[in-house]
Amino acid sequence: MINNALDIAAAKQQLQIAGRVQIPQYLQDDAAHLLRQHLLHEVPWTLALRDADGSRTLDAETYRRMDNEARAALFKRTANAARGGGYHFAYDSYQMITAYQEGRDPGLLLHRILEFFNTPDYLAFARELTGEPAIRRIGAQATCYRRGQFLRQHSDEDQREGRLFAYVINLSQHWHADWGGLLHFVDTGGSITETFLPRWNALSLFRVPTEHLVSMVEPWADEERYAITGWMLR
Repeated sequence: MINNALDIAAAKQQLQIAGRVQIPQYLQDDAAHLLRQHLLHEVPWTLALRDADGSRTLDAETYRRMDNEARAALFKRTANAARGGGYHFAYDSYQMITAYQEGRDPGLLLHRILEFFNTPDYLAFARELTGEPAIRRIGAQATCYRRGQFLRQHSDEDQREGRLFAYVINLSQHWHADWGGLLHFVDTGGSITETFLPRWNALSLFRVPTEHLVSMVEPWADEERYAITGWMLR
């Protein structure tokens, strides 16, 4: 599944120097296309959001029944709630860990992906890539950012869960910078220090904690921003 031609040594060096790296052509090409098609056509998306009423998830059936106008209005209300600062977000999500543990949607390819991420071989690969021997498990969710969706600045720090590195496997094919949906890294002064475009089949990997955000997807974006994302955990 993972591209055998990756330059692991170079990626590891960049990660150690900068605390983050983006690795192109991360998956084998056939695997990347198969996974993209699965996200486009087979995943029962829920809506994850944090607005004035706090964090919650709209179940797949409720979300599916909403028309585009109702969805856009909800995204706008969530964005308005973010004006006062604080951590807010709105994006489509499929929580792979929870769904797997509950035995939901047993035929989904995503369940096999989660199993693969937690095989001894892949965990050993993750430890080699990051230089972090404490990695013991990997969590995951599928995400889809549509027009008007976003993730405000935060650090991913969570001592209880033992997050060591965050990762994003990008599965949008022809993304443009002016579509938004960009992964921005932010320094202590509030300046953007680096930006990762969600390039097709690229792995974005960074150490936790790191201040970052996903900018709002613009109305003129021609596709959705698909990814598999999560944390490498101790």
